[in-house]
Amino acid sequence: MATPVTKPIPGKKVSFANILVATDFSPVSNTALDYALAIARRYDSHIFLTHVVNVDAYPMVAPELAISSIQKLRNKAELEFGYLLESGKLRGIPHEEIVEEGTLWPTIEKLVEQNNIDLVVVGTHGAGGIKKLVIGSGAEEIFRHARLPVLTVGPSAKAEVPREEEFKNILFATDFGPGAEREAAFAFSLAQENGARLTLFNVVPYLEGYSTEAVARKREHVVRQLNELLPVEADLWCKPEFLLAIGEPVEEILKLAKKIDADLIVMGAKPRKNLAGNIPHTKASRIVAGAACPVLTIKS
Repeated sequence: MATPVTKPIPGKKVSFANILVATDFSPVSNTALDYALAIARRYDSHIFLTHVVNVDAYPMVAPELAISSIQKLRNKAELEFGYLLESGKLRGIPHEEIVEEGTLWPTIEKLVEQNNIDLVVVGTHGAGGIKKLVIGSGAEEIFRHARLPVLTVGPSAKAEVPREEEFKNILFATDFGPGAEREAAFAFSLAQENGARLTLFNVVPYLEGYSTEAVARKREHVVRQLNELLPVEADLWCKPEFLLAIGEPVEEILKLAKKIDADLIVMGAKPRKNLAGNIPHTKASRIVAGAACPVLTIKS
C-alpha cells in the first residue's frame, strides 16, 4: 500500500510527528541526525533512527559467508547505536533504533508505512569541488521515490545546528512542473509555522538574444506564475518575495541561497526509473550536494 500524498493546508500546523532518520553513522549522517533532533524538539516528534544493512553487497559470496558478513554489520550497527545513546544526544526525545536487512529503498518504504512517518531525514556524501560534487545514490534513491517530504543534508551543510530548528529564511525554487502547487503548499505552511521570510524563485536557463522588452515580459509572466502558487489567504500572513534569474539553474539557486542566508531550500524532485550508481548531473543532486543548508524535496 503506497503512502498517500498529502498537501498541507495553509493555517494548519505541519505535522512531523514521526521522523525517520536513515544513517550510516558517518559524520554527515550525524549532522543529519542533529537537524532531525532540532526539528523533533520543535515539533514534539518521535525519532526512528534507522540503519539498513545492504544485503545486495554480497551477490557473489557463498551464502554462509554472506550471512556471517551481514551479522558482523548488524553487530557494528548496534554498537554504533550504543555510542549514540551514550553520547546523550537523543536524551529527552522519544526514539527507537532500528536495524533492518534488505535493499535500501524498499526497506525504508516499509518502515515509512509501518510507522506512519511524516518526514525522512538523510545525510549524503560528496567529494571534490561543487561542480564535481556527487551525491550518494542512496540518498537520491530515497528522495526520488518517497511520497512524503525528505530532508537531505549534504556535505556542504552547516555542521553547527541549533538545538531547536526554526526556519527563518526559506527559499522555494520551482520550475512550475507537475506538483508545483503541492511543493508550494509545504513551503508556505513551513513559512507560516516559523514566521519565516519566504522567497519564491524561478530560473530561466536561456534568454540570450531576447530583447530587453522580451526579457521584461518574461519576468512579469514568471512573477504572475509564482504569485498564482500563493494560497488565497497567504496575503494575510505572508509577504513573499518573487524572483527570477537568468542562467544555469543549479548555480543560480545555490548563489541565491547563499545571498539570503537560506536555512532551508524547498524544491520538487522528479521521479526517476533508473537510479543505479551515483547520479552526479541531476539538478536536485547538485543542489543538495552544494547547499549550505538542508534541502526539503517533495516528489513531483
